[in-house]
Amino acid sequence: MTPPPGWYPDPSAPHQERWWDGTAWTEHRRAPETTGFGAPPPSQQQPVQYQPVQHQPMRHQQPAHQQQPAPGRGKAVALTTAAAVLVAAIVTGVFVLGEDDGGPAAQAPPTTATSTAPEPVTATPTPSEPSADDPAVVEDQLNGITFPLPTGWVLPEYVTEDDVMMTTDGTYDCPGDGGVCRHGLVISRTVTANAESSPKALAQQDIEDAADDAYDRDLIGNKPFGGIESHEEVASGQVAVAGRAGYYVRWRVKTAKGPGGYVQSLVFPSTVGTESPILVRYVFDAGEDGPPLDDMDRITKGIRPVGDADTGGGVGSGIGPSS
Repeated sequence: MTPPPGWYPDPSAPHQERWWDGTAWTEHRRAPETTGFGAPPPSQQQPVQYQPVQHQPMRHQQPAHQQQPAPGRGKAVALTTAAAVLVAAIVTGVFVLGEDDGGPAAQAPPTTATSTAPEPVTATPTPSEPSADDPAVVEDQLNGITFPLPTGWVLPEYVTEDDVMMTTDGTYDCPGDGGVCRHGLVISRTVTANAESSPKALAQQDIEDAADDAYDRDLIGNKPFGGIESHEEVASGQVAVAGRAGYYVRWRVKTAKGPGGYVQSLVFPSTVGTESPILVRYVFDAGEDGPPLDDMDRITKGIRPVGDADTGGGVGSGIGPSS
């Protein structure tokens, strides 16, 4: 018995984790995940500063005809004047101190302590910053590939399905048993529970499950679209993906309620690790509210190995047999 696929302590580096794909170690490594938020920085309150009150003694000019006082009397007058100025200064200082103890001037404006919550850690998939020459992409770190993010598509939020790379923007009420539906999904996962390695065989085996998961029953047994009434294969064939030979199968599904939709199973070998097959599922609602069907081909053509923007592909690209 072998352990199921997952992150395990790296035998060659116990301080990190390594991905076990169910049969062998891959080259995917990561540091053990940690969570937590830093404490917000304390606010700084500036002390209130006061300027001392300065008093300049008033000068009195004596008339020319007034005689100067005698030396003894002049000295007494000078001492009396200095004492009066000193008393005034003391009274003024007491008044200022009284304000400082509780008067209006001593009340500094209240400061509001603010803290900025740390940004949440972005889990995979992660988008790059878009620009005019470099559109946004979504990275599948586990499988070592990136997807282009077309207009109208966003990162998944509140999605119950596993391994969803992107969804169409917004939701709507499912026409069947209730619940919330989305007009489009793109899902990426590694094939580990199947001994088959042929992209063609794996895509042909997966397409029925992809249709059932998307339009027949949900995870709790409800039928959001009333169940599948019929399906037909509308396209299939070899496809070059990220420089590798792959295969895809596309069905048109009709449901009891709602317009139905299109599902596609795309399989190609990984470019990393043990090169386990990668399965990409596309779910597109039909009708005017569904995403453009051409987005399936645009996304497939834009899949790249991480760090290799020049390795492309697409439907009809010749790259050799896909088995």
